[in-house]
Amino acid sequence: MKVSVIMGSMSDEPKVEGAIRILKDYGVEVSVRCLSAHRAASALESYIEELNQNGTEVIIAAAGMAAALPGVIASKTIIPVIGVPLSGSVLDGVDALLSIVQMPSGIPVATVAINGTKNAAYLALSILSNRHESVKEKLLAYRKQMMEDALTANESLIEKY
Repeated sequence: MKVSVIMGSMSDEPKVEGAIRILKDYGVEVSVRCLSAHRAASALESYIEELNQNGTEVIIAAAGMAAALPGVIASKTIIPVIGVPLSGSVLDGVDALLSIVQMPSGIPVATVAINGTKNAAYLALSILSNRHESVKEKLLAYRKQMMEDALTANESLIEKY
């Protein structure tokens, strides 16, 4: 199981670390790169070609501002691409969100919330769970635990009032 996490700038690293940890906790092999769609276009293209050949199943692309990175990646592969709009400008990520969700027909990028890197990891795991039973089982157990935690919190609230 392979997922690639690509960020557009080194300043994005703290925002993607949580997603990388989640994926690794599920036993996913994660490759991480910082390759700007604008400043490192040829290196990005070479890396995408590598991903097309090495069994990578999902790509998470995190970028702010113009956020061209997920779209550029999606234009060069049929591997599912999950775009994560990142805050980083005076528009606080709304610019990146609009850039990522407005992909042309036929070149889709799944998009999560602004700074939603953890949900990007869980979406990648959901995609992987279609082919990998161990991931499916662990995700189902995690969701069951979330439900139990929510019900416990509800009971505590009821008891309090």
